[in-house]
Amino acid sequence: MPVNIARNALAIILLSLLFVGSCKNKTSSEQPAYTAEQSLAAMQFSEDFHAEVFLKEPQVMSPVEMVFDEDGKIFVAEMLDYPDDPPAGKPARSRIRMLEDVDGDGKYEKSIIFADNVLEVSGILPWKGGLFVTSAPDILYLKDTDGDGKADIRKVLYTGFPKVNPEARITNLRYGLDNWIYAANNGNDGKITAPDQPNHPAVMIRGADFRFNPVTAEFEAASGPAQFGSSFDEWGNQFICNNTQHIRNVVLPMQYAARAPLLEIPAYQQDISDHGQPSSPMFPLTGPQEWRKQRTELRQKRYDENGLNRKEYVGGYFTGASGITIYTGDAWPAEYRNNAFVGDVSANLIHRDVITQDGVTFKASRSKDGTEFIASKDQWFRPCNFANAPDGNLYVMDVYRLFIETPESIPEEIKKGMDFYAGDTMGRIFKIVHNKAQTTRNLKPNLSKASSEELANLLEHPNGWHRITAQRLLITQHDPSVIPKLLQIAEQSQSPVGKIHALYTLFGFGILGEKQVLNALNDKTPQVREHALRLIEYSVGVRKIGWLNDHDLSAKENAEAQSAHKARADEVFEKALALAKDPDVRVQYQLALTLGNIKDQRAFDALVELAAEHSMDQWFRLAILSSVNDDAAKFFQALKTKYVNFEYSDMTSQLGSLIGAKHDANEVKSFLNKLSKYKDPGAGLNGLAKGLSLSGVHKLQGASIEAELQPFLDGNEIVSKTAWDIARFFELKGLIDKALSDLAKADVDPKKKVSAIRALRGGNFATVAPVLQKILASGDAGEIKAAAVESLASFDDASVAASLLAGWQSYTPDVRAKVLEAMLSEKERMKILLQAVEEKKIEKTALGEEMRARLYNHPEPDVVARSKALFKGSGDDRGQAVTNYKEVLTMNGEQTRGKLIFEQHCAKCHLPSKGGRIGPDLSGVNNKSKDELLTSILNPSYAIEPRFVNYIVTTNDGRIRNGVLANETPGAITLRGLDGDTSILRKNVKEIKASNMSLMPGAFEMLIDKQQMADLIAYLRAGL
Repeated sequence: MPVNIARNALAIILLSLLFVGSCKNKTSSEQPAYTAEQSLAAMQFSEDFHAEVFLKEPQVMSPVEMVFDEDGKIFVAEMLDYPDDPPAGKPARSRIRMLEDVDGDGKYEKSIIFADNVLEVSGILPWKGGLFVTSAPDILYLKDTDGDGKADIRKVLYTGFPKVNPEARITNLRYGLDNWIYAANNGNDGKITAPDQPNHPAVMIRGADFRFNPVTAEFEAASGPAQFGSSFDEWGNQFICNNTQHIRNVVLPMQYAARAPLLEIPAYQQDISDHGQPSSPMFPLTGPQEWRKQRTELRQKRYDENGLNRKEYVGGYFTGASGITIYTGDAWPAEYRNNAFVGDVSANLIHRDVITQDGVTFKASRSKDGTEFIASKDQWFRPCNFANAPDGNLYVMDVYRLFIETPESIPEEIKKGMDFYAGDTMGRIFKIVHNKAQTTRNLKPNLSKASSEELANLLEHPNGWHRITAQRLLITQHDPSVIPKLLQIAEQSQSPVGKIHALYTLFGFGILGEKQVLNALNDKTPQVREHALRLIEYSVGVRKIGWLNDHDLSAKENAEAQSAHKARADEVFEKALALAKDPDVRVQYQLALTLGNIKDQRAFDALVELAAEHSMDQWFRLAILSSVNDDAAKFFQALKTKYVNFEYSDMTSQLGSLIGAKHDANEVKSFLNKLSKYKDPGAGLNGLAKGLSLSGVHKLQGASIEAELQPFLDGNEIVSKTAWDIARFFELKGLIDKALSDLAKADVDPKKKVSAIRALRGGNFATVAPVLQKILASGDAGEIKAAAVESLASFDDASVAASLLAGWQSYTPDVRAKVLEAMLSEKERMKILLQAVEEKKIEKTALGEEMRARLYNHPEPDVVARSKALFKGSGDDRGQAVTNYKEVLTMNGEQTRGKLIFEQHCAKCHLPSKGGRIGPDLSGVNNKSKDELLTSILNPSYAIEPRFVNYIVTTNDGRIRNGVLANETPGAITLRGLDGDTSILRKNVKEIKASNMSLMPGAFEMLIDKQQMADLIAYLRAGL
């Protein structure tokens, strides 16, 4: 027996070595690949579970998504292209595999490539016998119609999704309770169209995820954004992840924000981890891979060489969080239901979070301290995604690769020896099983043969896969005979989650009535009440109040029926309003969102009550304000009338912003009047100024505002400055006279002088222009001249450009920057600036790369051609600039001097601690070689991170602005530049373009010499 055991062991080892030899791994210093069984044995569980090998190579390869259709057929997305698209002219290698257990013995003997050449496929979802598939730039529909197991229909449903890093493309198709299908987009820029709907406006998804309704053909941007990982719990709450933030909750659905285009939305989701933010610690069993050690050693060596008391650590925190999935099965004990599971592909582990309600959102808590749900000793184990299954268990997709890392983040000297495709023909899917299973069930539910009534009964099933699959099938089959059964479940079911499924199925059928909604509003389970509030917002297929607001029925209905209908609708409405006092705060939050779709004074009054109670909560504020929308002034008046002492600064500021953006003079006057009673009016004034700026208006008529504004002008320094900022948007003769009078005084305080200059924007050009021109020609400080430039530039008069350029030779660098910005902000002034450079009145070197980019994007081709001809050879040839500076690579740099150079030229944009917001955080840049750093500095447009693309926006009035996109809402975009943020209403945007030129100055060699460049590189390599 011992000899046989030894022989068997030897055979296994030899087979393993042969198998590993077939892989592409050329990195001998790394741990060799394991067989699936060896990898299984390398797993350690912290709880009472075990895993089983479900599928393995060659049955599956590089699996990243798995779905079960209604009959238990398995479809697997095999992402063989990862991490890079194939070379030009070469076909995509990624594909979708179909596996079937033909005889029901649990073995998947039938394996067919359902679809091949599906570029970087990572998201699939069953629909009407086929699949929805994500494969940027498209979402496809694939279907086999001849029964050979291979898709012969391949149709583009939506297109325009960007082909960015494969880890961040459109993916993770998820069917929601509301019958919409949601997809993760990571906030990438895209202009989405539907080939079958040529008249549908393109949908912009920058900063958002995406969703579509395959029944109604609607599609739109959705809240998020998620990277690779999106999941719903059984109540329909959405949880998402990205690489470093392993669990976030989507709190504010975008459709509510869309109805309030003037409302600024800082975020739609919240990080809910209670064990580390933005990245949480984790506890792997594997040590760092060799390349990670090498990278860390390089960094540490640089620290030591420069005498820095700093220690570089490898790992320990989430950096590869993927595939977040909420467990909704029934084979595990009840305490695991609605728990979150997320893999970290960099650390070879699976993390479990217990989710509990925490006010409006949730809290995610580690299931066990100091350990992970599953941790593996196999460095190739890459748990990237999960699937809830018909049998009630959770399945893990292990893409099984030697390296999971974006190649760009690895230094060149290390990357050269790495084969990023090692293991691409391998892959496993594991089944996670509780040691005391609560139920056993096979994977062949055969639901395609189920009757409609049988499907309806499954809406109450304890397994979430059965519930959502049954709902999907009922919606697609649309059998009216099942309606009585659906009504029975919606009204009488003992399963709260079953009731919700039934309600949304009825809604999908278009026959949801007041009786079912009223029952739901009175339900003892808060989640049912919450969904009932959402459902009263809808009529058949239309996102607006139907029967709740409009009690007029068709002419065919008699008066008695109309009366009964109105009575029921009123009863529903009264019950909904009563939920303002609901014991569950999430029900109150949903009410705050829902009330915005009900145009009724009682709804308005209920919002006032909710504001008095919940204005300290950021999510409640957004919900309430999205419902208030254009009635912000009226709402503020009602709030202050009923609650005289109401002074929550955040709510007041946001209300002020909405009022300012609407720019109704009477509403502004009323707001200022109420604000004068505040102990600290600063927040409200700031909000008002911000809103007025957003509106893009000037010279508003409002003489009566002058008296309301006057008291604030005499307030403290901050209040006074903000009041002057507000004044510049109005034509206020008395204040202009006061400003002119102050400027005429020789001893006026410089800060007051700046405020007065800014206020002149509201004056008559003929009156104020001579004053501003005199200031530009004076010996005043740069700050004062800069304010004069801004005020003069705010006028549309044709003489402004000449006035701005007249004193060019005497301007300080800061003032010059303001003048150039003013000249480049309007298309006609750009022509005058170009002529001045052509005539050598302004040096070509004064215009940095991003400034030239705006000239290159001028709407007139002649100006573009002249600009490119003029600047040819003036810093545009960045490759040559790098070549000319190559000797820097052999020079000795001094880190202390380099630090001073960095703080002077770079810190403002790049370091968060210095306010850096428009360039990448360089705190980890020391992993780059000298050559890479030199290229990045002298040729910054060579590779621009998507988050820091320079956008050029042309407004309807001909003005041009640029900056990185700091924030977007359905109604506005915010550009971020060196001088702060500028928000622009979408309705005022004529065109927006992504520039291929960085905001970073391109001709950096004109600012520092070669020794200074060597010093700067030495500092960067030492670690910031």
